[in-house]
This record gives sequence, C-alpha cells and structure tokens, in this order.
Amino acid sequence: MSNSLAKKLLNKSLRKGRVRSKVTGTAERPRLSVTISNVHVSAQLIDDEKGHTLASATTVGSKAAGTMTEKCAALGTEIAKKAKKVKVTAVVFDRNGRQYAGRLSAFANAARKEGLEF
Repeated sequence: MSNSLAKKLLNKSLRKGRVRSKVTGTAERPRLSVTISNVHVSAQLIDDEKGHTLASATTVGSKAAGTMTEKCAALGTEIAKKAKKVKVTAVVFDRNGRQYAGRLSAFANAARKEGLEF
C-alpha cells in the first residue's frame, strides 16, 4: 500500500471515530448511517441502545441507473419512505467519516425533501 493511500485511510478512520463519539441513535431518534463505495450506496436506521437496525436500503441487487449522485439521491428518498413506515421522523446523521459534499449532500437533501429531519 502506498504511503499516501495509507494516510488517507488513517485520516478517514480518525474522522469516523470523531463523528461516532458524538453521534448515537435512540428509539425516538435513530442514527442514519450512510456508506458510499465506488459502485454502491447503502443506508441504515440504527437504534444504538438496543443494537437493532430499524430500516435499511441499498443499491446492491437493484437495477439503479445513472450517476452515483443520482443513486444517492434516489436512496435518500427510499430510506426516508421506509423511515415513515416505521414511524421515524427525526434522525441523527452519521456520515461515516466522509466529507459532507457531493454524493453525501445529495443523499441528505433527498431525505430531507421526503420529510426526514436531521
């Protein structure tokens, strides 16, 4: 592994730890955790007190087309609809060490448009 790649991964894990030290989900306000890879996007609503996933959505196995930003926006809408089904209106946002820009921002804006508060 090259030195610059190792530094990037270290920095991401440090950011992730910083975010997770402050962000915990409850039954009333679960944690919305978003994972974005090069190909797929997945999101989960997690109650950290019980250790349960309340709802989840992913592009794995779906025929989602378009750019990654469009996939993120579609998934943001989908997870917000699933949250309404389990009677969740407010969440805490766990960006998983990613910078809040681009794809992550598109995901969050789509979820907010659908009525999710964070």
